[in-house]
Amino acid sequence: MRASQNSQASSGIHEMHHQSVQKIDPYYLSHLHILENNVSPDASSQGNSVNFSSFKDQFFTLESFPATADLSACNSPSAVSGLSSRSPFSPQGSQSCSSDQPHSFDNTCGSPQSGCSVTDDDNELKYKLKELEISLLGPESDIVDSCYCSFRGGAHQDASVARWNWNQVAEMIPRLNLRDTLIHCAQAIHDSDLNVATLFMDVLGKMVSVSGDPAQRLGAYLLEGLRARLERSGSAIYKALKCEEPTSSELMSYMSVLFQICPYFKFAYTSANAIIWEAMVNEPIIHIIDFQIAQGSQYIPLIHDLANRPGGPPVLLRITGVDDSQSSHARGGGLQIVGQKLAQLAQSKGIPFQFHAAAMSGCEVERSNLRIRPGEALAVNFPYVLHHMPDESVSTQNHRDRLLRLVKSLSPKVVTIVEQESNTNTSPFLIRFLETLDYYTAMFESIDVARSRDDKQRIRAEQHCVARDIVNMVACEGFERIERHELLGKWRMRMKMAGFTSYPLSSSVSGAVKNLLRDFNGNYRLQEVDGSLYLGWKNRAMATSSAWR
Repeated sequence: MRASQNSQASSGIHEMHHQSVQKIDPYYLSHLHILENNVSPDASSQGNSVNFSSFKDQFFTLESFPATADLSACNSPSAVSGLSSRSPFSPQGSQSCSSDQPHSFDNTCGSPQSGCSVTDDDNELKYKLKELEISLLGPESDIVDSCYCSFRGGAHQDASVARWNWNQVAEMIPRLNLRDTLIHCAQAIHDSDLNVATLFMDVLGKMVSVSGDPAQRLGAYLLEGLRARLERSGSAIYKALKCEEPTSSELMSYMSVLFQICPYFKFAYTSANAIIWEAMVNEPIIHIIDFQIAQGSQYIPLIHDLANRPGGPPVLLRITGVDDSQSSHARGGGLQIVGQKLAQLAQSKGIPFQFHAAAMSGCEVERSNLRIRPGEALAVNFPYVLHHMPDESVSTQNHRDRLLRLVKSLSPKVVTIVEQESNTNTSPFLIRFLETLDYYTAMFESIDVARSRDDKQRIRAEQHCVARDIVNMVACEGFERIERHELLGKWRMRMKMAGFTSYPLSSSVSGAVKNLLRDFNGNYRLQEVDGSLYLGWKNRAMATSSAWR
């Protein structure tokens, strides 16, 4: 029996098919207080997701970053010190029990942590908030235009919006927990009710903490994203943060912390290496193109394995590394650092080796940059990078599909894709906010179990390697929004449209990942569905690995 069947039977994880939501009426969007998890915003977001229904674990929560910072400008170190670097990896709703919920894995309609219905308490809350707003801001506070103009200029300077007493706010809204307050705040911003949004932000500022539990830390980052969206400063935060930017060695140490305490990077490296090894086991000349080679660490164990393979090492191993300035900063230098490290290792193992540096974004890559040669067996690796490529919803150039067609034209023997199992690409703001809240709740909880609550290395790693992605997804739109994740189902559609077919995974691939997960918390789950691997935390799918030819 295939490994996927064995794994599915043992874990009780079922496949869920995603339905499409063609259009959500703005009226209903503006009155949704809480949406259930992961409704795909369009038909193109259909795909498979893993059902962890047999596991009764609860959802996770996130938190991190000073909530009192003013992110309207980069001259405030406290505002941006935790948002200086993109992470190498960067999670909608309906009022019915829909199967189109890629990250909700129980058989009931949602989860206690994933949403709640509109109740009399919600209506009472809205009434009390309006009453409070009028008493504090005056009877004209519902005039949106005057307030909006002041935000459009950068910082909020409307003299009518005075600071309010926290005790009074706390007395008026005692029922709200942190998650509900975040959602109500996002709802107010969606509704352009800026005075109410400002009230909620002040409440949230008292609830979040960079050194708190996972929910408080995530809440801090989400609050900064909401502030940045309100003040139109999200792009500046994502693209041009220089305030207290960590040095190369510091950033490398923060990335190393994440690499050690959670398996998301290792899942990508281990699964892709196992796939490439199997595809190249008898090939004399091997060429690997990696579209986000970073430090090149993925290929250290692969070179060891190639040196010891049956029949001897390859006659020639070539690696082409594509990378941008972000990873260059983390390395403290250009791609030549990666090439030298891998060349020294290959030489010590008796493998003839060549390294080619393509120092550019994947959007800029053309065939001539890749130096393809006849007679070589080609493997292409996309580790947590395709979601950074703008697609047809952003630009007519559609670099996401253009790049896949380019790779197909190279006739690779195998292509590996590892991506976060999240749906934020084309989702409208409110649905995207809920997806981000759900996904990063899982991620932060999975990080939290590996280190003590007050561990400063973990706090810095979250600030410098995760926070910026969250702010970008919440605050930015159009070309300015770089983090655009898609579900595996959508990646399948794109690969098939580019002419690829699925490359079935053998049991040795899932076996390699299972061995890896033995070193991590028992709440991590692995499931094979339709020839692809899903890595999950409790009942939430976090990342997928698939292969194509």
